[in-house]
Amino acid sequence: MNTSETADETASDLIAVLYAEHALGLARLALIMLGDRETAEDVVQEAFLGLHRRFGGLRDRSKALVYLRSAVLNNARSVLRRRRLPSWFAGAYEPPVWSAESAALLGAERREVMEALHRLPRRQREALVLRYYADLSEEETAQVMGVSRGTVKSTTSRALDALGRLLGNAR
Repeated sequence: MNTSETADETASDLIAVLYAEHALGLARLALIMLGDRETAEDVVQEAFLGLHRRFGGLRDRSKALVYLRSAVLNNARSVLRRRRLPSWFAGAYEPPVWSAESAALLGAERREVMEALHRLPRRQREALVLRYYADLSEEETAQVMGVSRGTVKSTTSRALDALGRLLGNAR
């Protein structure tokens, strides 16, 4: 066995462990950002494929999870951008409709919160989802979003205020 094969096996092993431990959480993160399960799963798969392709170029392999979270967030942003663009080949994007099954499970209040969350600006929505749903620290959120810790704090604060206003107005 040569060194290249050993490195490939090590990369594959680490990626397999990351997938087993974090794929579901990353898919949930993408689902909250996109509101569409199938697209969320595709976004996560693309992130893992990107990690596998670029694994040899990672300077610090302990940052692989940060890379994955950032990739999921960036891929979700790309999907959202494409949805806003008119296409000659496809009709207008229709936002996902919560299924009767998920609606029954989520309940009226939770659906209301999700709808309000999706009305927030992208950056505020990302900050809230990463901080409170993914349970990342301010520092980890800053790394994933590519901003400073202070920006995370101020964006999160503004997002919570806006979410409160949206939910207050909805009632």
